[in-house]
Amino acid sequence: MIVVDTNLLVYLHVPSRLTAQAEAVFARDPDWVCPLVWRSEFRSALVGLIRQGQLTVGLAGEIAHRAESWMSGREYAVTTDDVLRLAEASGCSAYDCEFVAVAQDLAARLVTADRQLLRAFPGTAISMDAFAR
Repeated sequence: MIVVDTNLLVYLHVPSRLTAQAEAVFARDPDWVCPLVWRSEFRSALVGLIRQGQLTVGLAGEIAHRAESWMSGREYAVTTDDVLRLAEASGCSAYDCEFVAVAQDLAARLVTADRQLLRAFPGTAISMDAFAR
């Protein structure tokens, strides 16, 4: 089991230059989990793609429903205290620290493309490339 950030879910479900990397991570470990906040972040990413003209509202909805169905039962709540402690110590956003909190709670790796998380949490976070090797 691995914790993945929302970007990996977007890369897996929306074809892009990083889809192959996300697929390589999935091939290595298909048991992906996330904090509940992933849903809001995923929707926000889809809205951005709609506004850029890369997705229609209908297609974005289909992608969101497929991702939500796949992630059902793989979502975790985090404690406010853990998120605040991690954010204060690292300078990372509370949103990002939710992913770190889940990874630390589950003693799992957080696979991410976020450079700030990779720098702030080297014992928890790992890049897509490093994980897929």
